[in-house]
Amino acid sequence: MNGPTDRGVVWLGSPSFPEAARSSLEDGRLRANLKRATSTIRGKRQAVADELDDWEALRDAAAAIKRRTARHLDRYLVRLEESVTAAGGTVHWAADAADANRVVTELVRATGEREVVKIKSMATQEIGLNEHLARAGITAYETDLAELIVQLGDDRPSHILVPAIHRNRTEIRDLFAAEMGRWGRPAPEGLTDDPADLAEAARRHLRQKFLAAKVAVSGANFAVADTGTVVVVESEGNGRMCLTLPQTLITVMGIEKVVPTFGDLEVFLQLLPRSSTGERMNPYTSAWTGTTDGDGPRAFHLVLLDNGRTDTLADTVGRQALACIRCSACLNVCPVFERTGGHAYGSVYPGPIGAVLTPQLVGVENAASLPFASTLCGACYDACPVKIDIPEVLAHLRAEAVEARRAAQRLPTAEAAAMRAAAAVLDSPRLFGAVQRAAGAAGRAVARRGRIGRLPGPLRGWSAARDTPAPPAESFRRWWRENRENGGHGQSGQSGQSGENTNERKEGER
Repeated sequence: MNGPTDRGVVWLGSPSFPEAARSSLEDGRLRANLKRATSTIRGKRQAVADELDDWEALRDAAAAIKRRTARHLDRYLVRLEESVTAAGGTVHWAADAADANRVVTELVRATGEREVVKIKSMATQEIGLNEHLARAGITAYETDLAELIVQLGDDRPSHILVPAIHRNRTEIRDLFAAEMGRWGRPAPEGLTDDPADLAEAARRHLRQKFLAAKVAVSGANFAVADTGTVVVVESEGNGRMCLTLPQTLITVMGIEKVVPTFGDLEVFLQLLPRSSTGERMNPYTSAWTGTTDGDGPRAFHLVLLDNGRTDTLADTVGRQALACIRCSACLNVCPVFERTGGHAYGSVYPGPIGAVLTPQLVGVENAASLPFASTLCGACYDACPVKIDIPEVLAHLRAEAVEARRAAQRLPTAEAAAMRAAAAVLDSPRLFGAVQRAAGAAGRAVARRGRIGRLPGPLRGWSAARDTPAPPAESFRRWWRENRENGGHGQSGQSGQSGENTNERKEGER
């Protein structure tokens, strides 16, 4: 069982991915919910992406902006601080989750309030802000519909864009009826599972919170270094309510979200909605710069969160993950995620991007199973709007995970011993041939009706779910030697002897 790291609750302390995924695979309702939701979003995304003749050019431009920003991140962050301060805001630097939670808690306490409303934010999920505020006697109310569902169910998000993707509308109806009253206005009597009715119940429940709240907490999709402008995109309007009605606004933002210029937003605001919700543009795109007298919050605080990002930046291969704009396109095309769901990843960042981002934020040794939670099919790279080569990073982190495990053990693992033995066999044609002949003979001896029902040792994992064909009496290598290397002169006798001699000469030459 892995526990939370000193960088917060990015890694929530779940079993390894294979163990966690096993229970998910057995949940038929979960798999049906996931397949229906991801296939719908996937189809919508493809349709709106195909509308643009310059879609690939936009992806190239976004990738270039992210690379340039990463190379000069220190400079752009200092520029962002200067711009936000000049516009009337206050910037706070947080090295890790503890720093960020402390800053936000102190800011809320300074207002005298005991309640805050929140916009959906991966950064605050990453640091466990809600739980930290609760321990300080402050209640945080999620206002995004999916996040509200997760909060009412005392659950965890399972998707970056749709945190409650693992629940169907009947489950949501039952949850609203049972739990809304404990958090505020209860659900209406006779609530149905019609989406319009559920949305109306949530709207009425949240309206009281919006009108009473004096403090709001948000994340950020982007922040512009040159102007100090912070941007949040959303689809429900709850974000707009949180950004305009409260007197104090606190934004927690990962340091990688900065972009150099306001013009850079043009690229990302075309890519993000198409890649995430399959829309041409977000219904609500809110941008604010500091504070303005008589308009919006009177105080604005921007908390810049590191929490492992600087360490990730030092890895020339792994740093690609910091380019992520949290669109979730990689999740919606991933065959592994579609079958296991987000909870199996044990992280607030599930799916392919979580498999490369989480190990770097918390240390590969603390999340060693995640880089292996992939088939390396490459669909995530094809879908990524900023061209993160997730398969490349996965392979890179797998090597790091193996090295970390090797360094932690005095004796070689069974896997390492097997690999060394395999290397010795594969390096010698003569030894490989001998092993092949011996394995073939053994296989044919235990086969029944041309099939092997159960393989020995670790190979049982394969034969437990499928039969294995018995090895043929003649190997391909032998057939090739007797029929092709010698011009096809016969099947045995002198021809076979000549082939053996030829093979031995080649081995000697090596």
